[in-house]
Amino acid sequence: MADKINRVVLAFSGGLDTSVILKWLQQTYGCEVVTFTADLGQGEELGPARHKAELMGVRAEHIFIDDLREEFVADYVFPMMRANALYEGLYLLGTSIARPLIAKRQIEIAREVGADAVSHGATGKGNDQVRFELGYYALAPDIKVIAPWREWDLGSRTALIDFAEKNQIPVPKDKRGESPFSTDANLLHTSSEGKVLEDPWAEVPDYVYSRTDDLVAAPDAPEEVTIEFKGGDGVAVNGEALSPAMLLTKLNELGKRHGIGRLDLVENRFVGMKSRGMYETPGGTIYHAAHRAIEQLTLDRGAAHLKDELMPRYAELVYNGFWFSPEREMLQAAIDHSQAKVDGTVRLKLYKGGVHITGRKSPHSLYSEKVVTFEDDAGAYDQRDAEGFIKLNALRLRLLGRRDQG
Repeated sequence: MADKINRVVLAFSGGLDTSVILKWLQQTYGCEVVTFTADLGQGEELGPARHKAELMGVRAEHIFIDDLREEFVADYVFPMMRANALYEGLYLLGTSIARPLIAKRQIEIAREVGADAVSHGATGKGNDQVRFELGYYALAPDIKVIAPWREWDLGSRTALIDFAEKNQIPVPKDKRGESPFSTDANLLHTSSEGKVLEDPWAEVPDYVYSRTDDLVAAPDAPEEVTIEFKGGDGVAVNGEALSPAMLLTKLNELGKRHGIGRLDLVENRFVGMKSRGMYETPGGTIYHAAHRAIEQLTLDRGAAHLKDELMPRYAELVYNGFWFSPEREMLQAAIDHSQAKVDGTVRLKLYKGGVHITGRKSPHSLYSEKVVTFEDDAGAYDQRDAEGFIKLNALRLRLLGRRDQG
């Protein structure tokens, strides 16, 4: 028999899975369900989620639809971008970085409405169940978590549709067939996985792409763009000051037009298996390149190289769901400290899926034309100093060589 639950907050999209979950929670636990739908810039109309929740008996005051776009970019995407985080050297972590914010808001709502449990629609095979639940437990250690996919016997799409029909849950006609692939979207990216994408040798069909235009149809002339940074965060595009969410929205528009940000990836999930996915991150790809370019001018070599050493660990923590862990917060503090003088402007050209840096400038630049020039440096650098520098660094190599050569 299920544990006694009085009220549960469900992460609710209004789609087939979470609609079935809502009814299943009501039936299995005999509890009141509070729905929470996050607007993270997924580009979908969220009104139907409210209507669906009302249709299924959720009280109006217990339907939460929150616009979290600015918080998402300012407090989650931008801090991650300061780290230049790439999971397994390629993935810009678009799904991973959204989960801690959803978990945080769910816990906040649970406290507001006096709920004793939270629930999500992640399956028992994926990473999202881990990300959601690590977030829940970090913020509310004693919260009850209900993960229906690990409890019920509805093991297929057909079973979900049958359950929906028996319980008068509306199922749109276009949802009755077998879905060719699943998607997750937010302001940073769109991910597509499953079904037609499961064979890593099969090319991704054109109809999978939704956030990036085809390279063949992309403009035949490059487009020049400038991004301005302050304290390591983007603040303006082409001279226009923009909020974090609006800045990423603008870069998404530019990236989409030029087919930028497609990634076909076979990754290692935290739960142990490999999976193949198609990620589209148009604005994030442009932003990532620009941020690295401004750091090239403003970060000392030691700081820059240390950041690159820390980055894989940081990215792994985000991917695995440890956003609220002390080690991620420690790394963030170090990374943020490095960004104090990461100010300036980067100029880029966007062309046929490519992002090309063409210039960068900063009031805090460490680059010195006087020192680096091949022309007369007027005494700024004494080349004779290099001899002692080289001999000191070669000393141990020379000692090893003498020993090994007898």
